Amino acid sequence: MYGIHKSQMMLGNHTTPFEFIFLGLSNVPSAGLPLFVLFLLIYLMTLVGNLLILLMICTDSHLHTPMYMFLSNLAGLDIFYSTVTSPRMLSDFFSKTKTITLPVCITQFFFFFSFICIELYLLAAMSYDRYVAICHPLHYIQIMHPKFCAMMVSVAWAGGFLTSLIHTLCTLRLTFCGPNLIQGFFCDLPQLFALSCTNTFVNVLVMFLVGIFMGSGALGITFVPYIHIFRTIKKIKTWRGKLKAFSTCASHLTVVFVFYGTLIFTYLRPTPRNGFSEDRLVSVVYTVVTPILNPIIYSLRNKDLKEAFRRTARKIGFLRYNTS
Repeated sequence: MYGIHKSQMMLGNHTTPFEFIFLGLSNVPSAGLPLFVLFLLIYLMTLVGNLLILLMICTDSHLHTPMYMFLSNLAGLDIFYSTVTSPRMLSDFFSKTKTITLPVCITQFFFFFSFICIELYLLAAMSYDRYVAICHPLHYIQIMHPKFCAMMVSVAWAGGFLTSLIHTLCTLRLTFCGPNLIQGFFCDLPQLFALSCTNTFVNVLVMFLVGIFMGSGALGITFVPYIHIFRTIKKIKTWRGKLKAFSTCASHLTVVFVFYGTLIFTYLRPTPRNGFSEDRLVSVVYTVVTPILNPIIYSLRNKDLKEAFRRTARKIGFLRYNTS
């Protein structure tokens, strides 16, 4: 018996556990309440921070530019991204069984992986926006036309869901007839591969091919523009001019390194000796911590957002003064 409340369903000639069991973040019962409070605060801060960015961009006409249109999509995406895993994780702190059915598990993976891919494609679009702004400033308005920006955003969202759909459909061919314990607090592809009693060669091959064509494309579009950006900045004669040019893309570049860094460390690192503990720690970083870093990074390093926040605060104060 690999877990409690284990039901089974038939797929082909194999039996598969209808329910998986999350092992959670800690094996110590007394740590449940402190961890719940900590991650609840992080989740609420993620929601408030990203909603505040969305509110400022939508209501402040000074921020109705291509860069902030991309940023508003990124803020909304981070809300969806964290909501896929955090509410379920929080509820499991007070659950004795921590079970999840196979259809719900696959659905969670579909949306979770969709939002990862969408963020990759949005970051690529934002890199191109910064490239045009720094390397071709005189043609920025003509190139980054609202219709073109809307098209890039639409492609990012559609491409993310399509990429995830391909992996999800391949996952449906897997059968599960052995252990049903998932290390951590959400359904991810490597863990489903590890629990499957089906040969996963096809799944790994599809993941590799999709990664080559779509992942490397997003990676190239994200980083290649920065080669041209750095060359352009290098030609600027004054240090003040160099710093001013670099400051326009510093926040985006920081977010890119944080996001790619966590993904690479998660999926490409060697198998750790204390895999269970380290896997749980890494999963927390790229599912819970990363969504809250984006609003922090942009709010700390972005003068336009700071000014917009001050204007919004003054408007709220003015309205309160008038209503009183």
